[in-house]
Amino acid sequence: MTDVAARLPLILTELRLPTIKRLWGALAAQSNKEGWPAERFLAAVMEHELAERETRRLERHRLESQLLPGKLLSSFDFTTVPTVSKAHVTALVESDGWIEQGANLLLFGPPGVGKSHLVCAIGNGLIDRGYRVHFTRTSDLVQRLQVARREMRLPAEIAKLDRFDLLILDDLSYVRRDQAETSVLFELIAARYERKSLAITANQPFSGWDQVFPEVAMTLAAVDRLVHHSTIFELNVESYRRRVAKSGQAPASEKSTTKKD
Repeated sequence: MTDVAARLPLILTELRLPTIKRLWGALAAQSNKEGWPAERFLAAVMEHELAERETRRLERHRLESQLLPGKLLSSFDFTTVPTVSKAHVTALVESDGWIEQGANLLLFGPPGVGKSHLVCAIGNGLIDRGYRVHFTRTSDLVQRLQVARREMRLPAEIAKLDRFDLLILDDLSYVRRDQAETSVLFELIAARYERKSLAITANQPFSGWDQVFPEVAMTLAAVDRLVHHSTIFELNVESYRRRVAKSGQAPASEKSTTKKD
């Protein structure tokens, strides 16, 4: 091994180029054997490094998103929800205009119709396109923001969420105004208005949201901000679990622990 070859692993480690460090020997041997010009060899090792960096980045963003596992567009049965157009959903994933404008997604329907599946599928598609997404149950996030308010760091906690292009709040209807300081949810909505996108799933229409926020005026203000720039999906169909029960099949919950709603 030449001195240069011996030094290369150390140099590549220092430069944080793990893929080139792993592959350069085989590519160099192929280059020498086939007589590649220097620029071809350099381009080859750099392309491998870039490809693996992109793969690692997607893996990190998928992990931090906390999206429900296995919820992809390819596994969503659009035939059971005729009110939702597959073409429309695909366009949302492939077009970045609404994300850049801070527009919102609102998904309504009873439990078990696939709201969470659909919104997670959209989230996964956006991650593939380079966006950062985070999924959380609304009640969990409200508790987190309540703690931040008590500790006098609510603005900082809301600002942390700005790193996500799309913040998914699942099951908003389960938040109740008798919980202390549910107004933190309104502060989050107001802070992201026209800047960063929200996606919200809810079992109840807007008329039932007065049970979420502590004041009617706050409810109206929250709905106004959410609807101003939004796409709304109504999934008012029969529950997946009810359909399975009628068919006499074993429910999916016995076959898988993933969430259908």
